[in-house]
Amino acid sequence: MFSTLRHHLTSAASALFLLAAVAVPASAQENISDEHIAAARETVLAANAIRAFDNVLPLMADRTRTLFIQSNPANTTEIDLVVNEVALKLAERRPELNRVVYEVWARRFTIEELNQLAEFYKSPLGQKYSKVEPELRALSIGAAKQWGDAISTEMVTLVREELNKRQAAEPKTE
Repeated sequence: MFSTLRHHLTSAASALFLLAAVAVPASAQENISDEHIAAARETVLAANAIRAFDNVLPLMADRTRTLFIQSNPANTTEIDLVVNEVALKLAERRPELNRVVYEVWARRFTIEELNQLAEFYKSPLGQKYSKVEPELRALSIGAAKQWGDAISTEMVTLVREELNKRQAAEPKTE
């Protein structure tokens, strides 16, 4: 369970950095109206699309704490205190991430589409989908990996067999 949680948190952190790297330059080039951002915000919140990022800062704080404690274990108490203080200060910057996420959605959907999506996510089916979507994605990715591993093994076996068959059928030259 811990490794699964760590995997999800690491994935969320990676997605955050990728999102920030890709979205910020694009937002500088493109003006998005306040109305469009508001529609995107409503949709993102209705879809719970930013909940995956809720643990990014705690994960980074844990990693930072571990890094400093490994290099100076005698100073654990002070390191804990400072990491917690810095993390709380950085938490105030969460709206920056939210804004980037809203911009990503606004660039990919019209206001009308965002309103339709928000309506869907507010419906009982949309709420259910939003709740199970991370699990569906994880299970689907796992299934695709298992399938890919099986196909890869089968492909290697079939290619090896075919190459052996063809080599055996070649006339021997001396």
